Amino acid sequence: MKPRIAIIDYKAGNLASVHHALTRIGADHYFSHDSDELAEADGVIFPGVGHAKPAMESLEETGVDQFIKTTKQPLLGICLGMQLLFSSSEEGDSDGLGLFDGRLKKFSGDKLKVPHMGWNTFAKLEPHPLLKEIRAEHHFYYVHSYFAPVIEESIGVTQYGTSFTSIVARENIYGVQFHPEKSGAIGEQLLTNFITLISESKA
Repeated sequence: MKPRIAIIDYKAGNLASVHHALTRIGADHYFSHDSDELAEADGVIFPGVGHAKPAMESLEETGVDQFIKTTKQPLLGICLGMQLLFSSSEEGDSDGLGLFDGRLKKFSGDKLKVPHMGWNTFAKLEPHPLLKEIRAEHHFYYVHSYFAPVIEESIGVTQYGTSFTSIVARENIYGVQFHPEKSGAIGEQLLTNFITLISESKA
């Protein structure tokens, strides 16, 4: 039986492209902003685009912030969804969910175009089941102005003016700075790997 995936539906969610990517790989999924409905899923995707502060406010309004902090289901944060897993952000001086230590900072530099937009590879990649068949030279698609620091739980590091966390993992919580749903076949491979992790967590 296919694992059932819930996509968190909130004001900062990039829902359409995630929906299309999961449809392409045949994943059973649904949208919800209700914690009880999210808890019924086998795994959760936490997407996001936009500004950190209103995104956190939206999560707090529905109580989904507490669900994310306490869930034992495999959860994958994407882009802003990954950033909000950290302690805080310079963007709007916003608090985060605090599942990973670190403060998001804005890219800066005279010759650096902000946002970091387009395709990039990895400066460092650690072995992990989420990264099966994914190599450092593979390109993923990024759109972001703020970056997460490199921490102990970083399993992917990317370079853009500075080194930043592009993939993070601890226990059942995962996050990617790039958009796997917009990264073609290799992005679909990462989503497939996440679904495999969900299935294994049920076994």
